[in-house]
Amino acid sequence: MFIHWGVYSVLGKGEWVMHNDEMTLEEYEKIPSQFNPTEYDPVSWVRLAKEAGMRYITITSKHHDGFAMWDSDVSDYNIAQATPYGQDVLRMLAEECKRQGLELFFYHSHLDWRHPNYFPRGQTGQHSGRPESGDFDAYLDFMNAQVEELAGGDYGDLAGFWFDGWWDQQIRDLGSPYAPAKATQIDWNLGETYDLIHELQPHALIGNNHHVSPFPGEDLQMFERDLPGENSAGFNTTTISDLPLETADTINQNWGYHEGDQDFKSPKELIHYLVRAAGNDANLLLNVGPTPQGTIQPQFRDRLRQMGEWTSQFGETVYGTRGGPMPPQRWGVTTQKGWTVYVHLLDPDAPETLVLPRTDNLVVEAAHHFESGASVDVGRDGQGALEVRLPKSARNSTDTIVVLELDG
Repeated sequence: MFIHWGVYSVLGKGEWVMHNDEMTLEEYEKIPSQFNPTEYDPVSWVRLAKEAGMRYITITSKHHDGFAMWDSDVSDYNIAQATPYGQDVLRMLAEECKRQGLELFFYHSHLDWRHPNYFPRGQTGQHSGRPESGDFDAYLDFMNAQVEELAGGDYGDLAGFWFDGWWDQQIRDLGSPYAPAKATQIDWNLGETYDLIHELQPHALIGNNHHVSPFPGEDLQMFERDLPGENSAGFNTTTISDLPLETADTINQNWGYHEGDQDFKSPKELIHYLVRAAGNDANLLLNVGPTPQGTIQPQFRDRLRQMGEWTSQFGETVYGTRGGPMPPQRWGVTTQKGWTVYVHLLDPDAPETLVLPRTDNLVVEAAHHFESGASVDVGRDGQGALEVRLPKSARNSTDTIVVLELDG
């Protein structure tokens, strides 16, 4: 479960509202006094993630607006000191994740639309009214001090950190809506930040949503709104590293709470994305944007629970698997666990005989339908690739799964 939550939820226009509406700091700094999420219940949040079949949570500790969602000693611009709520929501969530057995990541923004030393300004947040001067090294010291609070504080063993915003200061020509033609090239000194985390949290994973090939010190590679290597979003790299992979997407169209966004993906679409992620050798990080009251919208809850119903029955075919031997096809994917291959047919209108490219070296001992256990006919095409014969009468409207037991 990905969670984008901050004071921006008060405006109900997404997490980029400060940038998109060209708000000044004077205007934006009035919002924390209105943020009082008295209905926040970390017990129900974690329970919902578990009901959906999720195994970890990644929540925004600080987004691009610079507001800290924990009780920071480095800056009083935080939820414990600048809001009527006055509590550290990250600590509450960390304690509940530990109780219910989920892992916890913190999303942390590199860029900061508020801090005076974030200079040069980069590509975004240029209407805040800050002086056109600053010491970027001093900003990095501030950022690392806050990271140290999270990694070395009372949040227990963290699964990792999920960084975002490195791209704000880099030269880019990717056609992204937030990437103007001119940008500044600076040194984020990532090694210092990563070493700090690895020293304080030796088992924590580090990922960075920078849309380029991973840097030293990073332990996973993520793709935003994209399956690995596809770059349908237009700003991701097509390079796939040897690191563990993750793809992140939203249930509707926005990350943070947007009251006007009613474009919710169907449960079937979300299940397909989960299965395709697994078939592309990646985890799925699926986002919700809680309300300013601290609740998760019913449209999110309903879809997550329907995904949970699916994973409770078919989770064996995605949990603990890797991408299977067949490259992803338009009609579906394969996943694999040991000597078992799961063929996921996601298009019910695909031909009755499915050809599995790059499977000519597999020896199949048995094949059966996952749901019914009925035998499935398997043969070979002219090039030796496996063929699976699935009459349309034997297909599930969401995902028809065939189990191939390999003998070599």
